[in-house]
Parts: sequence; C-alpha cells; structure tokens
Amino acid sequence: MAKAKTAYVCTDCGAEHPKWQGSCAECGAWNTLSEFVVQPAKVAAAGGARNSGYAGKAAGAAKVTALTEVATATESRTLTGIGELDRVLGGGLVDGSVVLIGGDPGIGKSTLLLQMLGRIGAHLPGVYVTGEESLAQVASRAQRLDLPLEPLQALAETCIERILEQAMATRPRVLIIDSIQTIWTELLTAAPGSVSQVRESAAKLTRFAKESGTSVLLVGHVTKEGGIAGPRVLEHMVDAVLYFEGESGSRFRVLRAFKNRFGAVNELGVFAMSDKGLREVPNPSAIFLSAHSEPTAGSAVMVTREGTRPLLVEVQALVDQSSLGNPRRVALGLEQNRLAMLLAVLHRHGGVAAYDQDVFVNVVGGIRVQETAADLPVLLAIRSSLRDRPLPDKTVAFGEVGLSGEIRPVPNGEERLKEASTHGFKRAIVPKANAPKKGRVGEMEVIGVERLVQALDAAG
Repeated sequence: MAKAKTAYVCTDCGAEHPKWQGSCAECGAWNTLSEFVVQPAKVAAAGGARNSGYAGKAAGAAKVTALTEVATATESRTLTGIGELDRVLGGGLVDGSVVLIGGDPGIGKSTLLLQMLGRIGAHLPGVYVTGEESLAQVASRAQRLDLPLEPLQALAETCIERILEQAMATRPRVLIIDSIQTIWTELLTAAPGSVSQVRESAAKLTRFAKESGTSVLLVGHVTKEGGIAGPRVLEHMVDAVLYFEGESGSRFRVLRAFKNRFGAVNELGVFAMSDKGLREVPNPSAIFLSAHSEPTAGSAVMVTREGTRPLLVEVQALVDQSSLGNPRRVALGLEQNRLAMLLAVLHRHGGVAAYDQDVFVNVVGGIRVQETAADLPVLLAIRSSLRDRPLPDKTVAFGEVGLSGEIRPVPNGEERLKEASTHGFKRAIVPKANAPKKGRVGEMEVIGVERLVQALDAAG
C-alpha cells in the first residue's frame, strides 16, 4: 500500500504548506500548522459523489451561464418557531443553507437546536445527529424541556458516510449535527477533530445541503480565545456563523450573527435560560437597563443598534482617585483603546481632566457595544461620576465624538429616538444632524449639539 501523502494546513487562514514550519507564510500566525492526509483529487471526487448519492451530477460538466438567464426567485425560508432565532437568521432557515453555531460549553447551543426541532417537527421532518451524547440523553433532555417526542428523530453516529446514507433514506428538511468536531470520514486516517477531518466532513455536509435542499445546522466547539475550533476555512464554507454569548453568572444569552449570506450581520437575539430551556426575551432593552430608584451618578443611557434592532443600553462609569503612577483604564463591553482616546478628548475639548484618576467603564447586561454611538454617553457618564452629579432623569444620549471635539451623526438616528421615546424617556442629547427639525419626538425633547462642550452643558 502506498504511503499517504501529508500536508500542513494553517488553522487560521486555511493555507496549505508542503512541510511543517513555525509560522504560516500566508497570514504570519505562529504554531497554527496542523498535519492532514491528502487524498488524490479523482478519489475525493468519486468518493464524495458516491457517498452523497449524486454520482450522476458529479459526472456532468458545468457550463457558463449568463446571469440574465438565471431565475431570481426569492429564496425559500422556513420559520423555526423561535422569533429571536428567526431574526438572527434573517427571517428563518433558507432551504439548502448551512449554519454554524458556536459558543462556550453549556451555554445552550444544543438546547436551542433541540427546542427548534421540537417546534418545527410536527410539520417539517428533521433529524438531530448527536456525536457527543447517547440517544437516551437526548430523549431525557427533550422530556425535561417538555418537548413532544413523537415528531423528534435522532441519530447517534459520527461517521459522515453513514450519516449521509441515513439522510438520503429519510430525506429530512432540517439536519442538525452536534457537533462537527466529532464527525469523521472513512477516506482519511486522521483522528476525529483534526483539521482534515473537520474540513472534509463539513465539505461533504455542505455539498449535501446544496444538492438536496436540506437546511444543515452545525454545532461548533470554541477555543479558549472564543473562536470556532478547527480550520478557519470552516467559517468560509458555511452560509451563516452564529455565536452564543453570555456571562457565566447570568441567565441571559445573546445570539449574534457574525456572518450571514441571507440577512444582516451583527443581528442580535436575546434569550433567558430557565429550567424549561431557553425562552425569548421580547423586550431586550429592559434587561440592559438597571432599575435605579433615583438618579445615580456615573450612569448614562444610550441607544445602540444591533443589526436591524435599536436597543437601550446603560453605560456605567466609576472614576476614583488613583494611587498608581499609571492610572488604570478598564473597559468592559467597549474597546479599551477608544476609552483612552475619549479621555484625552474630554480633557482637551471639554476641560475635564482625569489623568490622575482610575476610570472604569461597564456596559450593563454583558453586551458588547462595537459602534461609535457610545462615545457621547461614555463621556457623560465619566464626567457624572467624576463630579458625583447624576444626569437629569429620563435622559438618553448617543453620538460619535471626534478628535477635535465635534459630535458626529450616527446612522438610523430617527429609529433610535423613536425607541427611546417608546420607553418613556423625556430628553435626548444627540448630534445636531440626527435631531428632528421640530426638536421633539413624541413627548421627548431632543437637543441637537455640534461640539462636546455643548453636550456637557446640556447634560448639566
């Protein structure tokens, strides 16, 4: 028997190398090359066609087609029965799509997918493939979640060829793989979970989804850095990448889309973990706002935007005299370097010095705000804590702060103001370009500002 040919693949960028080396020649990452077995192209093609049941299609030659001849019908979607999941997916599952869901162990990935299958199982056939648990464990979890057992179908298998054989026989509309790191193919000799096994198994599942129209959902393990374990090319192969986020001590879970070919990225879905599984949070703004009995110094409310949804989020700041030669700058839920820049702008253009103070900033609820609309509320909260003077009650703010002290507009200002007005806020400090001409939205007064000094004066 001929010796198998091996190559080395970078787990970050997917680049192949003929021999091992310390760093990847393509992306420069260190210690990311993993060995895998290379199979001849003819063997791979024949094996893939034979195992997927589409040998006739594989043998046919492709041809160049003008886009004007291609039908532009809207993709067919299936509602999952879970509104927050449908929102993150962009309106439901697209037929033939492949979705990768990652998150920390125990955060609720398997629970969410089992609940989804339980809700759509009555009218849509689906199969839950488990490579980590026994069928008895899956049935026990379904009973604990009060899910109907009759429409649920499960398969305990890790070999991709046998999984596809069963899928071809049962013809499910939804196929769940839990998890992709446990799946292996008979064509390779590498251990399950290796780069080659994960990549080849995912490629076969993707090919099956596109050719059969089955929606495939993959559960992926995460590394200690928080990324999907396995080759980075795995995220490029799928149509959507969703991440489950949440603090270890909190019952709230956030499902965020980082990639979606059929919807908006950075879309957000909010869930609460209970003894009956995950339940949707219809008003997520409520969990990101602290219930203060009276105005509190160092607290400011902003309107952020995640995907297509405006969210009210509370930003808290604590400023205290530092005993260190280099005062601390700690930001939770915000970018650390941007906090240092904002403090410099506050000193230079707002006349508020914090160079001898420890500054701690936190976004309530464990959410991470990645847009620049948080600049203005962060500075208002810092000055409020420094002077121990609360902001006026029922006040909301948003806006980007430039290095010259100007307040820049942010996208979708009108929607943000309407969201704040709906939740009973009476006053808003926003960029002048985002302020309506009437100066009001409903019963809420809107103050448009152009400079940081004007915003500080308006906050009192």
